[in-house]
Amino acid sequence: MKILSTFCVLLLLVGVAACSSKPKAKPLVPLALIDGGIKPQAITLTEQGTQAYQAKQFEEAKKYFEQAVTAAPQSGQAQYNYALALNALGDSEAARQHFLEAANLAPGDKTIWDSPALSPFGNPAANKSSKEHDYGTRRPTIGSGPR
Repeated sequence: MKILSTFCVLLLLVGVAACSSKPKAKPLVPLALIDGGIKPQAITLTEQGTQAYQAKQFEEAKKYFEQAVTAAPQSGQAQYNYALALNALGDSEAARQHFLEAANLAPGDKTIWDSPALSPFGNPAANKSSKEHDYGTRRPTIGSGPR
C-alpha cells in the first residue's frame, strides 16, 4: 500500500511539472507583402530577405528588407520584416521603432499586433497620454465635482 501511495504522489508531481511548463513560442517568420499597390520590386526584395532570414543570414536579410521598406514605405509588413532582422541582429531600439511603425501602418493585421516580437515593446496606443476628463465616462456621485 505504501508503494502504491508513493507511486501516486510521484505521478502527481510529474503531472504538475509537465502542466506548468511554458508553451513554446512560435518562431518568428517574415511576412509576405499583401497590400494591392505594392511594387513588384518590393515583393522580390521581401522574398530574397525572407530566404536570407530563414537561413539565419540576418545582415543580408536586413539589407533586403531595408530596400523593401524604401520601395514600399507604407507597408506594415515591410516595416515588420525589417524590424525582425534588426531584432535578430540585436538592434532592439531600431527594431522597436519599426515594430511600432508596422503596427501603426497595419492596424488590422493580427499577426503583427500579436507577434511575440512586438509584445515586449508595448501597445503604442498605451504610450499616448490618455488623461480622463473630469467629466468623462464616470457617473457622478454625491460630492463629486471638479478637482
